[in-house]
Amino acid sequence: MLSPREKELIAEIWQRMTPVAEDIGAEALLRMFATQPGSKTYFSHLDISPSSAHLRSHGKKIVLAIAEGAKDISQLAITLGPLQTLHAYQLRIDPTNFKFFSHCMLVTLAAHMRNDFTPVAHAAMDKYLSAFAAVLAEKFR
Repeated sequence: MLSPREKELIAEIWQRMTPVAEDIGAEALLRMFATQPGSKTYFSHLDISPSSAHLRSHGKKIVLAIAEGAKDISQLAITLGPLQTLHAYQLRIDPTNFKFFSHCMLVTLAAHMRNDFTPVAHAAMDKYLSAFAAVLAEKFR
């Protein structure tokens, strides 16, 4: 699915984004809530207003999970195993939301990385985030 260079590029991007995980994650969530208002229902127990501690904390958790998976993409299903179970059986998240979030994350990365988010980086990240979303959705089948 991903070439060795693409895997390296993805790992580099997430290593670079980890220090700003709260910012990146919160922005991607806000983008998803704006474009897919129905996704907010899964967060009704949290304050998801811009800059809220809940939003920033959850955004950071998401970014750190994505970054962790990027360290060894060949082990993505194992790395995400606990999150698959949580999202499928406890939280019962509609798996289409993972795809929505992936798109919002791509837009957020492009906005933050600007010229460094080259077409090659974009394509590689799209492949990775698609795989990430697919792995999260596997338990729903």
